[in-house]
Amino acid sequence: MREYFEDLEYKILAGYAIKSRNSRGREYPESDSVNRTCFQRDRDRIIHSKAFRRLKHKTQVFIATESDHYRSRLVHTLEVAQLSRHLARLLMVNEDLTESIALAHDLGHTPFGHCGERILNKLMKDQGGFEHNLQSLRVVDELEKKYPGFPGLNLSYEVRHGLIKHINSWTGAEKKPLSTTIEAQICNIADEIAYNSHDLDDGLASGILREEDIRKHVVIWKDAEKEIKSRYVNTKNLQLKRLIHSLLINMQINDVFKKTKENLKKFNIETLEDIQYFEKNIVAFSLEMSEKIKDLRKYLYNNFYTSSSVYRMNKKGQDIICSLFEAFTNDEKLLPVDYRTVIGKGVSRERVCCDYIAGMTDTYAQQEYSTIFS
Repeated sequence: MREYFEDLEYKILAGYAIKSRNSRGREYPESDSVNRTCFQRDRDRIIHSKAFRRLKHKTQVFIATESDHYRSRLVHTLEVAQLSRHLARLLMVNEDLTESIALAHDLGHTPFGHCGERILNKLMKDQGGFEHNLQSLRVVDELEKKYPGFPGLNLSYEVRHGLIKHINSWTGAEKKPLSTTIEAQICNIADEIAYNSHDLDDGLASGILREEDIRKHVVIWKDAEKEIKSRYVNTKNLQLKRLIHSLLINMQINDVFKKTKENLKKFNIETLEDIQYFEKNIVAFSLEMSEKIKDLRKYLYNNFYTSSSVYRMNKKGQDIICSLFEAFTNDEKLLPVDYRTVIGKGVSRERVCCDYIAGMTDTYAQQEYSTIFS
């Protein structure tokens, strides 16, 4: 059955798509699956990992315990995977690879969202810093402990490569774009589409953002609202907002598809070799849409991410992480036994403490804080 899927890829995928039969393989050699391609196997390993399950109780913008209706990191991940798979199908590239990268892209994210990432990066400044994309790679390469024959999940090279959006000081290299694939680029832009659109949706649901204010300052919202109101008459306000939100996503997806097809033709991209060392991103927004997205991001930053309500939650999360990091680095006996045994075996105490905290859910971090300091 695996051979059937591999043959099918050669029949239907574009020349610049990655074919599972041509994968560069895994760090630890394994026999092929009977009925799954290597990327289908990777997807299943990611979904069944502990790190994936923990995303359910990790912050996207709102702390996971604030409400059941706001997006968690898991919901965001599933939305990115759905958008990625759809774009991959439109562009005739490997859907299984694209989905696997999307499902794993936030496995290394901290509790309390990006504010948790920022404070861990600050705490780890003398140890190379912290960056959630690289931590995702660390999770799948080392920290997951499920298989007896190797550490991590032993994912294929192509999935692992897709998790690294850039290189930073942790690896000892300058920050610069990596040679990449269409599949990896799709996940990056799907991630952007998801958090642009869904953070706006959560901001409205929370009451922090107001529709009349968005209408004044966000061009893409104004465009979508005009289109929806021309299609639907006498629609209730809640339904109207949902339709506008849906159209916002469709507008971005359609723009990326159109612009990417233009780029493929313009730069004569026909083979995998054509794309891998191309200096610019082929998967991209049009210039007009890029300006609208920049406008939306600026509005979200000024009115949502830096609002007093979100700031208070972020401050609470950062204080918890700072206190836990200080406690664990000062007294390693507070760490679980499995983490203590790693210290000194090529891994610093600070990095072990960082791994432990980064893997926590919001709720578990709060429980650990309460247990140690109450």
